[in-house]
Amino acid sequence: MRRLPEADRDAICIAQDPHFSRWLEQITATGGCAHPVHFSGSTTTLDSTTGEILRQYDTRDEPGERLLVRCRNRRATVCAPCSRLHAGDTFHLVRAGLLGGKTVPATVRNRPRLFVTLTAPSFGPVHRIGERCRPRRDGGTCEHGRPLGCATDHTPTDPLIGQPLCPDCYDYTGHVLWHAHASKLWDRFVIDVRRRLATSAGLVQSRFAHHARLSFARVAEYQKRAAVHVHAVVRLDGPDGPADEPPPWGTADRLTDAVRTSAGRVLVRTPYSPAVGELLLRWGAQLDVRTLYADGDGAGPGDDAVAAYVAKYVTKGASDTGAGTDHKVTTWDDIDTAPVSAHVRTLMRTSWRLGGLPEYAPLHLRTWTHTLGYRGHILTKSRAYSTTYAALRAERAQHVADAEIPDAITEAHWRYVGSGHTPGAALIAAGVATDMERNREIAREEFYRTAVGL
Repeated sequence: MRRLPEADRDAICIAQDPHFSRWLEQITATGGCAHPVHFSGSTTTLDSTTGEILRQYDTRDEPGERLLVRCRNRRATVCAPCSRLHAGDTFHLVRAGLLGGKTVPATVRNRPRLFVTLTAPSFGPVHRIGERCRPRRDGGTCEHGRPLGCATDHTPTDPLIGQPLCPDCYDYTGHVLWHAHASKLWDRFVIDVRRRLATSAGLVQSRFAHHARLSFARVAEYQKRAAVHVHAVVRLDGPDGPADEPPPWGTADRLTDAVRTSAGRVLVRTPYSPAVGELLLRWGAQLDVRTLYADGDGAGPGDDAVAAYVAKYVTKGASDTGAGTDHKVTTWDDIDTAPVSAHVRTLMRTSWRLGGLPEYAPLHLRTWTHTLGYRGHILTKSRAYSTTYAALRAERAQHVADAEIPDAITEAHWRYVGSGHTPGAALIAAGVATDMERNREIAREEFYRTAVGL
């Protein structure tokens, strides 16, 4: 036993515990979560009329007197089992706003709907994928003596992709401050789209909400150059939301024109800094607006494909995208030891330095250094777009739990007592997660065979 690794010794001890079978049930119930949260407490269900105890659960009967609950981390690099569940919830959340379901009427599929991609502006030339990266006939060098062009045909896995041709010419300050204000830029974009729609329909802008409602779900994605760009599903409803038809003037073409106009006109001013000055931040010149047609008609992408695309990027960790880290940094030394590229490390250092200036204190740049200054949620949606993560989780919990008891009162008393796994428990949980994923793959293959009649 002493010659075995610590994780193996710990796993053997856990397997020999008399309560191992119940502990394994808990691990399986969490899907093999890599960092479960531990709770201690009890839940008692009472008859509201007689006070009779109908059902009772207490962790004193559990192994270690605790209950394990999923960590629910969205990042696949942190917890793969929970990220898969989060991706599934995101898919259904976005899909419901496109096709209906989850309390959203199916008529939304016939509304004006767009799939919009907004990008960050250029902060300096970077290496890119293409037949030739950045060919220049006249050659030439920048003021720092570095070539202004690159004639290399980079492969998709080339580590140079997204790296600046000249780090000294690259606007790292503008990059970080654009990230810090990206959410505000999106808010102003949405407001301006409403105003453009009202103006084009001959309405007073302040009266737009009495005639129509703009609903959306958007996800932020890091590009190879470590700059965020935004994918959004935008839908036009009547004033009461999904159940209400938009006005006759609310067409996909008019919505497209409003989106294109607003993307080119909105801006955000940064707070004045003696060290930086005042910057004007805008969206990048690259804009993609695609109409989503009912039942997949037309040249636009399909609804399921859009929902799957959004769900895919929600679960990506920083190490997947090469932009920042999955965990916060607390000191300058943490930046020096972070497993990132030189380009990303410079962005992190820039965020940390700017975070020390009093005029940028409200931006909390040091807190968000690990995300390169970006402090918005990866996925956000308007209230009326579709269902919520909380509703989807509650629906899943209700499906797994026993049927509700009518006229009952539930008293619950819980407290947090820890999180994570011991080395041996982590080994077993990883095996459970792998087995469950393999079973899902087998089930999917069987489903496809049945669907095609094989």
